[in-house]
Amino acid sequence: MSLGALIKEEKRATSSQVHMPNDIDWQMLDKPRFFFLGAALFSGVSTALYPILVLKTRQQVSPTYVSCANISLSIARLEGLRGFYKGFGTSLLGSIPARALYMTALEITKSSVGQATVRLGFSDTTSTAVANGAAGLTSAVAAQIVWTPIDVVSQRLMVQGDVSLTSCRYSNGFDGFRKILYSDGPRGFYRGFGLSILTYAPSNAVWWASYSLAQRSIWCKLKRQDGSGGSVVVQALSAVTASGCSALITMPVDTIKTRLQVLDAEENGRKRAMTVMQTVKSLVREGGFKACYRGLGPRWVSMSMSSTTMITTYEFLKRLAVKKQ
Repeated sequence: MSLGALIKEEKRATSSQVHMPNDIDWQMLDKPRFFFLGAALFSGVSTALYPILVLKTRQQVSPTYVSCANISLSIARLEGLRGFYKGFGTSLLGSIPARALYMTALEITKSSVGQATVRLGFSDTTSTAVANGAAGLTSAVAAQIVWTPIDVVSQRLMVQGDVSLTSCRYSNGFDGFRKILYSDGPRGFYRGFGLSILTYAPSNAVWWASYSLAQRSIWCKLKRQDGSGGSVVVQALSAVTASGCSALITMPVDTIKTRLQVLDAEENGRKRAMTVMQTVKSLVREGGFKACYRGLGPRWVSMSMSSTTMITTYEFLKRLAVKKQ
């Protein structure tokens, strides 16, 4: 046997010793249980992480840089604990159908694309990365159809505690929907929809593709005989790695999108929605390209914490929802 053949055989023998946890396919799930338990579990996750989203949003729309510590102290002093949960009811109400759409699109795409890439002869690693990336892309687009109107209202509620950021006042989410509909019409709920797609679709695709590659790489380094011992730790490390890649790549678009959804321009004494160019010029004027990365810290922390919690919860959820054999 040649040296090259020996090396290939050795690599194959080594890789065969590494067994990743078996993935649960869409067809294996009990759908009613999957969606019911998913709504309950992810509502709990959203409750825990919501204050970080409030900090990120206020940092992004602030005309000058303000640290998270100062924003937190200001909210605690002026608004109390409720200030960290402004818009939470609206966000939670919208997240249930958005999550259902997201999970459905994610699992169906992952399953169908994964099978197609295997038939085309892709390697196991490439097939997994492509399937996860495609699933992240389609699930983000599907979820944004429901999520963008919720995002517009909840973000406005988040920032209205600071009088310097917005002049319009909403007593609750329903009041926000009514006033936005009256002032801007139905289009007002889809402010920044294109940018939301440009933010979340690539971000989600990068996250899921990075996650699958990071997970496979960590498992290979651990060379475990089974996937039980450190699966949660591997999922957490992979999620943090994927969040870092995704946050750095898409942060500028997320900042522009948030400002577009929250802030108004004033022309001839009348307020009107800002354009993308006006938003970009405003950001550059305030702090140059660095201003596009305001809120990167909270976003990275939020993405890392939410994705780590999400992926471990999601994998746990899938195992709870497997059909009884």
